[in-house]
Amino acid sequence: MDGTGPEAGSLARTEPQEAVLASRWVAFCRGVRETPLIPPLILSFSFIGFGALTKETGLSLLHTLFMSVFIFALPGQVVLVDEMARGASLLTAALAVTATAVRLLPMTVALLPIIRDRRDPKWLEFAATCFIAVTVWVEAMRRTPHQPRPDRTAYTLGIVALLVISSSMGAVIGFLLAASLPKTFAAALLFLTPMYFLLSMITSSRGKGEILPIVAGLALGPILHLAVPQWDLVLTGIIGGTLSFLVARLLQAKRRA
Repeated sequence: MDGTGPEAGSLARTEPQEAVLASRWVAFCRGVRETPLIPPLILSFSFIGFGALTKETGLSLLHTLFMSVFIFALPGQVVLVDEMARGASLLTAALAVTATAVRLLPMTVALLPIIRDRRDPKWLEFAATCFIAVTVWVEAMRRTPHQPRPDRTAYTLGIVALLVISSSMGAVIGFLLAASLPKTFAAALLFLTPMYFLLSMITSSRGKGEILPIVAGLALGPILHLAVPQWDLVLTGIIGGTLSFLVARLLQAKRRA
C-alpha cells in the first residue's frame, strides 16, 4: 500500500473528527472534575425535599426521576407536582411550569454567547441550553469563560451532568425516605438552592451595577408579596431591574462628568 488509496483518504478525513470528539470528551470530564463539591451537595439535599414531596403526592419513583432530569429547575418541578396534586389540566400545568421557566431566559441569553462555537453541532448547543438553571448558570458563568472557545460547550455539559446526577440521586433518596422525614424539614430543604443562588450572586458581584438588582429584589420582594401576591415575582423583577439599571446609568454618568 502506498498510502494514497481510498482507505488513506477516508482515514485522513476521520482523524480530525476523532480529535475533535476526544477534545470535547476531555473538556466534558474537566467540567465534571473542576465543579466544586458544594453546588452538587446543595442540589442533592434540596432534591431530597423534592423526592419526599413527590412521594407524598402519590407519584412514582419513575415520575420523580423523569422530572429531576427533564425539568431541570426545582421551582418548575415543585409547581408541576402542586398542579398535579390539585388535579389541574395538562394545559394549565404546562403553562404554570412555563411561567416559572421564563426567568431562566435571561440567563440563557447571557450564557449562550460565551459557550457558543461555530464549529459545534447545533444539537450540542441545544443540549447545553436546555439544562441552564440557576446552579448551572452560576457555575458556568464563573468557570466557562476561562476555557478555550472550542471546549466551552462540552465543559458546560460536564457541569450539567454532575449536577443532574447529584439532584437525581437526592430525589431518589428523598422518595425512599419520605416516610421518615418530617414534613417541615423536607420543605425547608427546598429552600437551600435559592439561598445558595442568592449568596453566590452576592459574592460574585463586582461593582454597584451588579449589587443594585440584588438589593432591590430583597427590598421589593416582601412588599410586593404582601400587596400583590399573584404578581410579586414578576413585578419585583421588572421594577427592581428597571430601577437598578437607571441608577447604575446615573452613577456612570456622574463618574464621567
